[in-house]
Amino acid sequence: MSVLSALPFLKPVHLRSPRSSPGGQRRHTLPASEFRCLSPEDAVSVFEIEREAFISVSGDCPLHLDEIRHFLNLCPELSLGWFEEGRLVAFIIGSLWDRERLSQAALTLHKPQGSAVHIHVLAVHRTVRQQGKGSILMWRYLQHLRCLPFARRALLMCEDFLVPFYQKCGFEALGPCEVTVGELAFVEMQHPVRGHAFMRRNSGC
Repeated sequence: MSVLSALPFLKPVHLRSPRSSPGGQRRHTLPASEFRCLSPEDAVSVFEIEREAFISVSGDCPLHLDEIRHFLNLCPELSLGWFEEGRLVAFIIGSLWDRERLSQAALTLHKPQGSAVHIHVLAVHRTVRQQGKGSILMWRYLQHLRCLPFARRALLMCEDFLVPFYQKCGFEALGPCEVTVGELAFVEMQHPVRGHAFMRRNSGC
């Protein structure tokens, strides 16, 4: 399903004027900043950022390269990448889930009839961390979900130290998550996706 043409906030956001050649004619330049859904062709760039972000902390990645390709083939509309001058600097990958709470199966499955968006991973390139990009990207992603008629809520699992970050993004803790990865335990968090009609009337979705 392609929803890109209906999502005005996913159009490129130009943060500076296009450069001109000495003769006064505009040269083709990449947009300074752009948000768009990811494609399978972005999988390697995604994995490189994710691997650096997570392996040093937990020793493993939420998604391996084949799993990234799997989700970007099945549900690219549930992903969002932030590109600066054509280079991926941050991303979110999600899939649909059809239960009230996450289970171990949610790590690898996409349930097309589900109404809960399971956010598998949010990662920011090491060179642009500590700049607020993670919270900005999450805000853009939640706006994106509000334009998807089947999305009712967003779910994620995170370690304890990340709970305050996601609470600032509007998520509430549901308690311990059933899912474990090795010796790691997680808190499950939820964000309602509301205002579908309002968003459609006011944003062109």
